[in-house]
Amino acid sequence: MTYSIVALDPSTGHLGVAVASRFFAVGALVPHIRGGKGAVATQAFVSPVWGLEAAARLAQDEAPEDIVADFLARDGGAAQRQLHMIDSQGHIAAHTGAACIDWAGHASAPGVSVAGNMLAGEAVITQTLFAYLAHMDLPLVERLMTAMEAGAAAGGDKRGTQSAALCIHRSEDYPWLDIRADDHPDPLAELRRLYDVAQERFLHVADVMPTRANFSGLTDRSGIDAAIRTEEDRRHAAGIRSRSFATVLAQN
Repeated sequence: MTYSIVALDPSTGHLGVAVASRFFAVGALVPHIRGGKGAVATQAFVSPVWGLEAAARLAQDEAPEDIVADFLARDGGAAQRQLHMIDSQGHIAAHTGAACIDWAGHASAPGVSVAGNMLAGEAVITQTLFAYLAHMDLPLVERLMTAMEAGAAAGGDKRGTQSAALCIHRSEDYPWLDIRADDHPDPLAELRRLYDVAQERFLHVADVMPTRANFSGLTDRSGIDAAIRTEEDRRHAAGIRSRSFATVLAQN
């Protein structure tokens, strides 16, 4: 019901998952990440338990291939499930069950894995992977969106579109960015809009939130406010209007 990409950014160590499907709220079930440890996508006849447990075991530095082997031994529904994951060292493991609906399969390259089922064809996977590798100069979030768009152009989910999600974790178990289009006629375009809105204010705050290494985070918000004003001024000078649906306070 889905195609997805899991990736480890080689320059930053950040982990990301992006997913699209003709299924409601795919972002609620498929992506699972532990900051600095690993990223997982669980799909097809989806088992959220696979995703939760795999992420927890990656956080304990268990090898991805051992996690997959254990799931296959324990789950009587494994033939209907699809899973792929990457750890903090770039090790990848994937499973596409024999009973997953065609086209179904997975492919990988150093630092990135792509998998899907109920797809228009194998090109969805190959083009998603190719686009990711061809745009290593882009920030991880833009690289993931570009890759997913290439998969959509190759046919995507053969039933159509409905939802998409993108999640990136830096060092923490909470996301640096987590955006979702749960029910939308063009969910990947909606992710682009949400990312644009996030750059106005949200990501300036996300960059300085408390972390394990810095429990207080940044306590002086003057720098954040200045950065937000600078971004507002840049957009105003360029004639870029906000794409946010947020209400605007009336000016007296």
